[in-house]
Amino acid sequence: MDLMEYQAIELFGRHGVPVAPGEVAQTPDEARAAAERIGKPVVVKAQVKTGGRGKAGGVKLAKTPQEAAEHAEAILGMDIKGHTVHRVLVTEASDIAAEYYASFLLDRANRSYLAMASVEGGVEIEEVARTKPEALAKVPVDALPGLDETKARAIAAAAGFPADIHDQVAQVLSALWEAFTTEDATLTEVNPLVRTADGRVLALDGKVSLDDNADFRHPDHAAYADTSAADPLEQRARDKDLNYVKLDGTVGVIGNGAGLVMSTLDVVAYAGAELGGVRPANFLDIGGGASAEVMADGLEIVLSDPAVRSVFVNVFGGITACDAVANGIVAALQLLEGRGDSIDKPLVVRLDGNNAVEGRRILAEAECAAVEMVDTMDGAARRAAELASQGA
Repeated sequence: MDLMEYQAIELFGRHGVPVAPGEVAQTPDEARAAAERIGKPVVVKAQVKTGGRGKAGGVKLAKTPQEAAEHAEAILGMDIKGHTVHRVLVTEASDIAAEYYASFLLDRANRSYLAMASVEGGVEIEEVARTKPEALAKVPVDALPGLDETKARAIAAAAGFPADIHDQVAQVLSALWEAFTTEDATLTEVNPLVRTADGRVLALDGKVSLDDNADFRHPDHAAYADTSAADPLEQRARDKDLNYVKLDGTVGVIGNGAGLVMSTLDVVAYAGAELGGVRPANFLDIGGGASAEVMADGLEIVLSDPAVRSVFVNVFGGITACDAVANGIVAALQLLEGRGDSIDKPLVVRLDGNNAVEGRRILAEAECAAVEMVDTMDGAARRAAELASQGA
């Protein structure tokens, strides 16, 4: 789960990372009140999970509370790279003397942790890595000994931080590491980490990615979920414990097993390339031991996507027997009909493996007008793509 900036800053503060005072506002009046409480010039910052906020006009300096309210009114509701701004962070403006960069992340390629730091912060770190790789220090951190003061100072030295702020930078790195490990994060990043005119080192922005696999250890992380920014279909699927990701195509895809679903996306895209660029509309894995109820829930989600023109249900029966999948399809269609929803999107079903013959029999006897069975994966993918291209 990726956090909003204000959430990351709040998390940093809990672990001792020095941050500027700030408050979240959802209305211009709240922004005005926050600026009044801070009592100094403030920066009003759009809270969305994407970069480029400044270039889009989502970051504004306000010298007075009234200015803060005016900027908030202009920023709230703004669209930034497809993300609607629902709240702003009103934070104390800092007199910046220099901007730096610091982060800890999970280095999956090397199966270790990695510290990255640079004295060239305030810009996209990917650009620094591309144009001036020597300006970005990359220091592996062993998970067992972790980060001690010696290691923190070594990172500061490798990045070329001025010697007179090594103590402060080492303290920031130690606190950032604590947040990284204690919260089971895969990324903690500060950009920019700044030196103010009076010599203080502060985190003025923050990015945090939390490992969802560790949620059972952190029940408090549920409060970070931003349902207002989530895709409605993805949120509904999450509420039903479905592994669903919305894509930008027109063929709904349901399969049992992540590998099979990924392969299905590929064959649909391959078949669709010959039919005007038809592409998959989603990733949905119902899992290896899914019940008929799970199949019904998944089909309900996929069919409710207005972009979907056809659905490809691709199941290889193993733990999930094909007869259970067939019963799930029938149950889902009956559920939708019972709600008064018209089923005007064709379903192409390919069943193979455990109890495939019985599954096909169940579907055939149900006489579902929307269901069309195809024996092979490639053939079913092409048929689903054809139906989507026809707008059926």
